[in-house]
Amino acid sequence: MSPVLSVRDLSVRFDLRGGRHIAAVSDASFDLAAGECLALVGESGCGKSVLASALLGLLPGNARTAGTAVIDGIDLLSADERTLARTVRGRRVGLVPQSPAAHLTPVRTVRAHLEETLRELTGTPRSGLRAAAEAAAGRASFPAGLLDHYPHELSGGQAQRAATALALVGDAPLLLADEPTTGLDRDLVDRTADELRRHADGGRALLLITHDLTAAERIADRVAVMYAGRIVEVAPADRFFGTPGPRHPYARGLLAALPERDFTPIPGMPPELGALPDGCAFAPRCDRATDACGTPPRLEDGVACHHSEEPARA
Repeated sequence: MSPVLSVRDLSVRFDLRGGRHIAAVSDASFDLAAGECLALVGESGCGKSVLASALLGLLPGNARTAGTAVIDGIDLLSADERTLARTVRGRRVGLVPQSPAAHLTPVRTVRAHLEETLRELTGTPRSGLRAAAEAAAGRASFPAGLLDHYPHELSGGQAQRAATALALVGDAPLLLADEPTTGLDRDLVDRTADELRRHADGGRALLLITHDLTAAERIADRVAVMYAGRIVEVAPADRFFGTPGPRHPYARGLLAALPERDFTPIPGMPPELGALPDGCAFAPRCDRATDACGTPPRLEDGVACHHSEEPARA
């Protein structure tokens, strides 16, 4: 069976003044199957949200893309705005945005947002819109009593749930959820994650972009780890979170930093994407780094590391 989404060598570069540029995403490749959840994880600024924006044609004018990202025969990177607006966004690809308040029209209520989306994507008749909007809100645990509120009257978590409800309306074959649990308490995190999982279990694909490794462990089938714009490891979720665990030193560091694990932060800071070091970008923070790390590692057998098979140093 063909994947719902097939990404090959996706790269995003932002051109700056003076001939400088930032390599925000470099050579990302992965497939996403129907019924599957892939969690894309990594520290802030590693390129996760840029990748999602590239898939929907939502990058700024100074962005330059390369590679391919194909869904239902459409290359999302080369498609024109008309195609993206009329046949991709909402219909083939749904989005739970990282900043939901920026995606909600300030002069319209949540109910109005949902009813318009239901009319456009599902053809719900006017007589059934009120009930359908309330049902759509319930899928994302959005309180029915707040449906007639405007975006500025919502908390951050409430706006997040409203955006999730909107993204689920069309039952798109692919859902991009960019930090969908931001601002939610643990109970709502679990409920939101479970609803996203149900979306995938219905035969659709889910790309979950998140800092919340607990949510990723709860619902993901596979995990892809990004660092400095590159995917450095892709692994089944049960192996990644269980035994034998991640193979890349950075991925192991992400797990070790969790409070329920070692609660030990990764030393140092991520590099600036406009000034990446030669070779492996993680080498300056890595206790395994050797001269071999002066050469950029390729993603082979699910990991991009020259020392992935060596036992961890004491």
